[in-house]
Amino acid sequence: MSTTLKIPPIADYAIIVDHSDNVAVVKTETREGLEIALPDGREMRVNAAVPPRHRFATRAIPAGEFVRQYGQPIGTSLGIECGDWIRHENMSDDVPVIRELPQDLHMPAPDYLPAEGRGTFMAFHRPDGRVGTRNFVLIVPTSMCASHEAQQISIISEYTLWSREQFPNVDGVVAIPHNKGCGCQDGSTIDVMLRTLSNYADHPNVGGVILIDLGCEKTNLSVVEKYLLNREKAFDKPVAKIGIQEVGGTQAAIAQGLKEVERMLPEVNRTTREEVSVSELVLGVKCGGSDGFSGISANPSLGRAADVLVRSGGTVLITEVPEFCGAEHVLANRAKDLDTGKAVYEMVDWYKDFAAKFGAVLNQNPSAGNKAGGLLNITIKSLGAIAKAGTTRIEGVVGYAETARNRGLNLMQGPGYDQESTPGLVAAGATVIVFTTGRGTTIGNAIAPVIKLASNSPVFARMSNDLDLSAGGVIDGTESIDEVGGRVFEHIVKVASGAELAKAEIHKHREFQFWAEQTVSL
Repeated sequence: MSTTLKIPPIADYAIIVDHSDNVAVVKTETREGLEIALPDGREMRVNAAVPPRHRFATRAIPAGEFVRQYGQPIGTSLGIECGDWIRHENMSDDVPVIRELPQDLHMPAPDYLPAEGRGTFMAFHRPDGRVGTRNFVLIVPTSMCASHEAQQISIISEYTLWSREQFPNVDGVVAIPHNKGCGCQDGSTIDVMLRTLSNYADHPNVGGVILIDLGCEKTNLSVVEKYLLNREKAFDKPVAKIGIQEVGGTQAAIAQGLKEVERMLPEVNRTTREEVSVSELVLGVKCGGSDGFSGISANPSLGRAADVLVRSGGTVLITEVPEFCGAEHVLANRAKDLDTGKAVYEMVDWYKDFAAKFGAVLNQNPSAGNKAGGLLNITIKSLGAIAKAGTTRIEGVVGYAETARNRGLNLMQGPGYDQESTPGLVAAGATVIVFTTGRGTTIGNAIAPVIKLASNSPVFARMSNDLDLSAGGVIDGTESIDEVGGRVFEHIVKVASGAELAKAEIHKHREFQFWAEQTVSL
């Protein structure tokens, strides 16, 4: 190599995530023949124009040796020379299967902050002791047969009956239209649906509820009401019921719904925000439209914020079980005890078996956009994705849309698909969501603010009307993960307090759909 010119450090072009890695992730496109200096003083040449978010080898990786990022295997070399672009032409997706857990597995509790050192936020205090970050009137269709009417009631109400000036303590009138409730098997499909709808109606971000059905569906009002009222949790908020067939059809149902909203708004408006500890926050962490930077910047930065919340006595929920695959051993070994560690493996294995029944395998999870953004396989994606949940121990594992039993970090069963996993986190109790993205994702939620955290500066600049924060400074070298994590936590508190709206709220992104374990229509 040339010694007449000063060779730039690798940090100018790429990031080595862990000291034991044998690859670097490109942040500024390289060129064939580029000479760079490694942190240990070695000099190397890049053998191709490797695009941002992709990887090149920082040393020769003989065939059969593991390719490593995050200090973990991400694939197996098919014969890689120092400086080669890492692609499927020279790396298989094979990684070791690690399932052993120590019989005396025990992770210590988080290093909790003293009560006086924990922050506060302004929240809506509910009679059952929970607190909400928003105060909505919610229209709940018990099936797809009432979804049109529910949506019409919410839209008309927001533009004719509700205003922030008249009802300053109400955040709007929203609906959760969906495509389920009849023409399906009994069993888990119905159970998951009833749990999701009931948990939305009973959510602390909801101040009043209007339930609406057609009248003859499997999940009609009597079924939903029975499920809602026969649970351990008390249901204590304004509620109204409308039957479309009973009142005389679509127009009559909408008219009745508007009357109920008009009656309910002043009552819901009487609840005001009060100062409470951040320990009352339930944070859902999610990613979508991920890229090769997500696991290096946005996800670990969100993980820092998650750690602060857990150390403050709060609760964090993470899902997207397909994106645990290849990294489940990392999570299992962070469990508070052996039984919890086994439960982590069981939830992943259940999903693998479930997907196999439909001819699917979990390594098909990465999308075309993920792969173009450098996420070549599910292992790379998963190792970066789990960073969203921080570093504290795992307290428990719950089903989809099932309320966590413990404060701290909990894993929720569910898919990676944004449209279903985000509502699942909210149904499980999340009162605010932080959603990381590398490619740019605009999704929101009907009743919970969804804060978007970009993994890189270019996508944030291009989509700043939809993305709230950027972790691009980590890639650019202008901010540390701790600094971005601090900003993220501060923004969570602002949004939770209603002092600032998430961009998805401003644009009225209110996507809602829930996951059905069984997908056969009858």
